[in-house]
This record gives sequence, structure tokens and C-alpha cells, in this order.
Amino acid sequence: MDITLVLSTVIAVLIASFLGFLFWLQRKEHKRELENANNNKGNVSLQLQAYERLTLLIDRIALPNLIARVNEPGLSVKEMQLLLYQNIKHEFDYNITQQIYVSKNAWDAVKNLKEQNMLIINQLANLLPANATGLDLNKLLLEYTMNDAKGNIHEVVSEVLSYEAKKLL
Repeated sequence: MDITLVLSTVIAVLIASFLGFLFWLQRKEHKRELENANNNKGNVSLQLQAYERLTLLIDRIALPNLIARVNEPGLSVKEMQLLLYQNIKHEFDYNITQQIYVSKNAWDAVKNLKEQNMLIINQLANLLPANATGLDLNKLLLEYTMNDAKGNIHEVVSEVLSYEAKKLL
């Protein structure tokens, strides 16, 4: 009878140890799931912030908004061209790290807008005579944005960013 009592005690201890181990594994898995959920919430939050920042960037480098913000009377066409170019570059460089949080398509759209705006500024500035003023360039740029669909490409890029941000919600 002593052997059966010892054997029963050993079996009970083994079962209790096994159940304790299973309980420990279950709690460990639950803790890991909670950490992953918190990390995903943090990642989504960072991604949404990046889309917000890039939307602001798009608004700031949109040609009409850029002209309104940096317009300085008395500049030559070349000086205004350089000022617009520098502002676009500065705004873009300030937000360049946001590319790690957004899709490749979204980042490419932002990058293409920056390059397109710089190209438009350079092409229209080169159409003006050497004695033209910065005001002449600004007028030409505004006319272009009102009359050419490519002049409002910032709206398309903004819609792309908005669409992708909404997919995260």
C-alpha cells in the first residue's frame, strides 16, 4: 500500500506540474499577443501621423500655396525661381523620414509632385525674359495651375494619401 500511495502522490505531482506548465505557457502567449496588439496600435499611429505630415507637405508645396507663402515683391524672376525651388526642397527634406511609415506608392507620389513642381517652375521661369520680375513668374505659375490639369496634381496626391490613411483605420 505504501507503493500505491507514493505512486499516486508522484502522479498527482506530475499532473499538477504539467497543468502549471500549461497555465504558464498560456499566460506567456497571452502576454505576447497583448504586446503585439500594442505594437500594432503604435505602428498604425505612427503611420497615420506620417500620412498627416505628408498631407501637410503636399499642401505647403502646392504651387498656389507656395506662391502665397513666399511671395516677396522686388525679386527678379531668377531670384523668385530660386526661392520657390529652395522652399520646396526644404519642405521635402524636412519630411523625408516619413517615407519609412508609408507605402512606396504614397512616397513615390509625394516625390513625383516635388519633382514636377520644380520642373514646372524651371520651365516657366525659362519662358520669361531675363528682365522679368518674380511677380511675373508667380502670375504665370498661377495661370498654369488654373488652366492646366497638371498644375493641380497636388490634389491627386492628397487624395492618394487620404485613401491610404483611411485604409489603416
